Parts: sequence; structure tokens; C-alpha cells
Amino acid sequence: MMTLEKFEEATEAVKKVILRTDLIYSEYFSQISGNRVYLKPENMQYTGAYKVRGAYYKISTLTEEERNKGLITASAGNHAQGVAYAAKLYNAKAVIVMPTTTPLIKVNRTKSYGAEVVLYGKVYDEACQYAYKLAEEKGYTFIHPFDDEVVATGQGTIAMEIFKNLPTVDIILAPVGGGGLLAGVATLAKMLNPNIKVIGVEPAGASCMAASLKKGHIVTLPNVDTIADGTAVKTPGETIFPYIQKYVDDIIAIDDHELIVNFLDMIENHKMVVENSGLLTVAAIKHLKCKDKKIVSILSGGNMDIITMSSVVQHGLIERGRVFTMSVQLPDRPGELVNVASIIAKEQGNVISLEHNQFVSINRNAAVELTITMETFGHEHKKQIVQALIDHGYNPKLCNPSKLY
Repeated sequence: MMTLEKFEEATEAVKKVILRTDLIYSEYFSQISGNRVYLKPENMQYTGAYKVRGAYYKISTLTEEERNKGLITASAGNHAQGVAYAAKLYNAKAVIVMPTTTPLIKVNRTKSYGAEVVLYGKVYDEACQYAYKLAEEKGYTFIHPFDDEVVATGQGTIAMEIFKNLPTVDIILAPVGGGGLLAGVATLAKMLNPNIKVIGVEPAGASCMAASLKKGHIVTLPNVDTIADGTAVKTPGETIFPYIQKYVDDIIAIDDHELIVNFLDMIENHKMVVENSGLLTVAAIKHLKCKDKKIVSILSGGNMDIITMSSVVQHGLIERGRVFTMSVQLPDRPGELVNVASIIAKEQGNVISLEHNQFVSINRNAAVELTITMETFGHEHKKQIVQALIDHGYNPKLCNPSKLY
């Protein structure tokens, strides 16, 4: 059982492996929401995520015999690093089964702690089944990433720190995949203040917890589809589910495109890299109906590979209207290209690339296609440039964002 005594014990234990992540007041998110918003930056942990808390606390409670058998887990990345790091501190062997879709940075960081990494399955659930199989065959001790009361207790130590930093907190937002973090945080938060609201936030493309709560029992999704790989779980934890039923006030689902925009918000306003799953709670702030409340958003991790980061930035710029592509048909005669470029320059658009296609029409004297990608200040500026081209007799057409790639 998750008890106050166990939470206090876990809080002392995890001090050996965590960095202090004091709350950060966000002026930006406070202004846009009408609340007082604080960020809990678990993305700044040594392993890049909160998962080291539950992993270390669980391993610290094992017997020496259990640790000597070797440890095994399945993880999309953050729990993997937590187990690998904790196992290293105890000089225990660690085998980590990760989905084949796991970002490279998480795979390499896990290996850097001395763990053996096995890539298997497309999603966490498939990797977990294989890890159970290996545990049975090899006699390893299995460390579940979320469906374990001891692991969830370790994750719940975040709530203890939140209350020490902000005793009058009104709402805590926690990401949810399998449910370990949410169960631990909600249980301890309600022990410390029964009136507090704890809200779970999950990706709309992997909303297994909301589906389970609606049915009143564990539900397995047929598939998951989300860029939030750390919370891409088909089946939530059965052991910790009763805690979520009892202590969690609501679940909010977030579409992927909201995460993309919020990645830019975090970079521009707080100079922090937060992975997509960690951005769930930031995106949820805009969905809250309350005002003048003290809200803590848990940023669960920051382990994001460069390729994914680059893609998210580009798509975020598109979402904000900061980059767009359009096509214009014009006669193939000297001066037309210069004329179009001059109109854009006058409106302060910054051209990134041009593609001049003379073969769009059989009669190229009648029309050639000019495809232009440019930077703007936002959607209004984009409209201003398009209108200027229309006023000069051109008929620009906005292109599908995929034209950018």
C-alpha cells in the first residue's frame, strides 16, 4: 500500500539520486491562462526525467539476492535510464527492453549507464511482454515502469517537493501513460491536502486511462498513435488503477499539434527542452476553466533526440504561421520573378527558398509556377503578404505544409 510513511521513506531515499528541481514561476503561462502557473522541471534531472525516483526506490527495497539475479524492465526510454542508473549504483546487471521506435538519445543514454539494451516491438506494451518472457527464462528480477506500488511511491515524492515549495497549491497537472506517476502524485497530494485537485493529462492518440476510467475497469486500446512516445501506452496499470479512480479528479486529452506549439513556447519563454510527453501538462493549462488558481505543471522529462526536435520546431513554426509555402503562376518573361520578390520584400517577408517550375503548363509563355517558402511574423503577417500579391494581380495559393520537407 502507498502510505504516508512509505512516501516519507521514499523521499529520503531518492535524495541520493535526484537533483533539486524547485518550482519555476511562469509569467508567460500565467498571463495566457489567468492563473499563477509554476513548472516542476523534472526534465532537469540527471537522467533527464523523473523516472529515476521510482526506479531507485524500488531497487533500494529489493533484497541483495533479488538484485544479484539481474534486473530487467521494459521502457520507452526514461524508466530505462532510471533503472540502468540505479542498477549501476548497486553494481547490478540491468537488461532493458525498449521499443524499436525509441529515440536514439534514450537508447544511447541507457547504454551509457552500463545496461544491456534489447530493441523489440513497436510500442511499449510489446516490449513489456518480451521483457516478462526474458525475466522468466533468465530468472531476472522485473522492475515494472508504472504498475507497481513501490515504483509509484517513488514517483509520488514529486508531490512532497511541490508542497514544500508551494504549500497552497490548488491544482497539480501530471502526465499519464501507464499511470505510475499520476497514481503516486495524486495519492500523496490528497493525503497532504484532500481539497487539492490532481488532473492527469494524456495524449489523445493513446488515451487508455480515460477509456479505463469511463468503463470502470482496465481497457486496452487496439493501437496508439502519438508523438508523445513516453506516454504511448495501450494498457494502463492494473495495480495502481484503484488509486487513480479514488484520487484523480479529471483526465485531459491533448492532440499532438498542441504539443508542437508548446515546445516552441518552452524554448522561447523558459529556454528549456521538454520532450513531448512532458509537454502534455503545459498544453493542458489552456484547457482549464479556472482563474486565479495556483497550478503546478509537472514537466516529466527532456530526453528528445535532435531529429525529433528539428521536426517539432519546423512544424511548430508552421502551426504559428511563422513559416509557410505558397505557389504563384506567372508569365515566363524577364522581371516577373523580381517583381514578386519585391512585393514580398516590401511586406517584410523573408524568402527561404524558391522553386521555379517551367513545365507546369504546355505553354510556358502563358504560365510557369513559382513555389516560395518564407518566414513571417505570424498568421496576420502571412495574410498581409498574400493580400499584397493579390492586389498586384497575382493569385497565390497556400501549399500543404508537407511542401516544406
